[in-house]
Amino acid sequence: MTRHVRVAAVDLGATSGRVMVGTVGSSVGRPDALRLEEVHRFPTGPRPQGGLLTWDIEDIYRQVLTGLRHAGAGGPVDSVAIDSWAVDYGLLDQHGHLLGPPVSHRDPRTEGVMQEVLGQVPAQDLYAVTGLQFLPFNTVYQLVVDRREGRLDRAATVLLVPDLLTYRLTGAIGAEETNASTTQLYDVRARDWSDEILRRVGLPREVLPPIHRPGARVGTLRPDVADAVGQPESTPVLAVGSHDTASAVVGVPMRSPGHAAYISSGTWSLVGVELAEPVLTEEARHANFTNERGVDGTIRFLRNVSGLWVLNELLRAHGRQDDLAILLAEAARAPALRAVADIEAPEFLAPGDMGPRIAEQCRRTGQDPPSHLPELVRTVLESLAVAYRRAVRECAEVSGRQVEVVHVVGGGARNALLCQLTADACGLPVLAGPAEAAALGNVLVQARSLGADLPDLAAMRDLVGRTHRLRRFDPSGDSGDWDRAEALLGSSSG
Repeated sequence: MTRHVRVAAVDLGATSGRVMVGTVGSSVGRPDALRLEEVHRFPTGPRPQGGLLTWDIEDIYRQVLTGLRHAGAGGPVDSVAIDSWAVDYGLLDQHGHLLGPPVSHRDPRTEGVMQEVLGQVPAQDLYAVTGLQFLPFNTVYQLVVDRREGRLDRAATVLLVPDLLTYRLTGAIGAEETNASTTQLYDVRARDWSDEILRRVGLPREVLPPIHRPGARVGTLRPDVADAVGQPESTPVLAVGSHDTASAVVGVPMRSPGHAAYISSGTWSLVGVELAEPVLTEEARHANFTNERGVDGTIRFLRNVSGLWVLNELLRAHGRQDDLAILLAEAARAPALRAVADIEAPEFLAPGDMGPRIAEQCRRTGQDPPSHLPELVRTVLESLAVAYRRAVRECAEVSGRQVEVVHVVGGGARNALLCQLTADACGLPVLAGPAEAAALGNVLVQARSLGADLPDLAAMRDLVGRTHRLRRFDPSGDSGDWDRAEALLGSSSG
């Protein structure tokens, strides 16, 4: 007997979002089909408003509804779930209304706040509880700014972006665990909000909603939403790994997770390994690795690395967003490792033309800046590969893992030049794909919740591996060239 589960996966990135229809099918025994269909894609990027860089959450919500309406054109879906970027949130008043648009983590309002908070709670204390890497835009620092400027006083609830949109669909308030674990307010061992950290940083506990796990049934579509999207009111809205990286890691077809590293390569790149328990050592803290919760209680031991954001902003500034394939072919013919930049430096965080910033950093480090756009593109990709190399090697060392293969998923999996440079830099084979790992992970967790025979992560990943083609890139070239590039960046940042 053939059985199919058909679900709608809303997968939101920090530059674009998409609504996908995912189908998991089985004939006799285990599932043997996994298909995705993109039914709606739309931009999500932040916009200036009121002196802040904000998310147009109302437009994103309208686009989600449009996508769900398209998803229903082929018949009712069995469930809906949302994943998105982390850290950012909306503030709701006592009536459930937004106090204002959510502020983007790329807004400079948190400059210097992390240092102030660490004056109240020493870094070692904060890391011992949360296990989270220190990034200046973490949720805790954004909330401190909102408290200081009076916005938090008027708030009854704080909802992270995917929880906020789920609330708009269902009216149900909650916080999904994988995203909650990115706030630096979550106790990674107790798996709940940390009353200790909240008290020490002066933030109210009552504004944080209850935490639920991936796979939980959050609610059903509100009547007006069901009418707007053409779905039954009984349609369940489920929790998945609502941090898009948590969903993406579910979709990484690792056959031996104990010997694999992954890179979820998108606007941001998340480089890490999957563990059973957090690593809360001083070595891990000094290396700035994070312990975020994954699906099924796993730990995403990883580091945020600047991603395709720098490349996208470079192309946007030159009006060449549609010419990526041409530029990549030209970049592949450009001189190798002519110049590298510290792609994780603060000057690359804000929007704008990255070319002058790269040139200035090259001059400071005694390098000749790239002179043409294809050379700039190659510099960005080689710099990103150096950052990947550094993160993979440090992750293996600090976690005690022996990494034998690197999986690249997300948009970067489509970039053959980046994948080859990553293999060359890391000195390890790279398996690229699937590009839509986050949407696949979203679909798989929904399907399991609806009764598909996918008992664990191994079964989910096996299905991905059996239904999606991967590309292999083997290392080539002189590893000494990459040693010298990394050493140059190490000395410049020190």
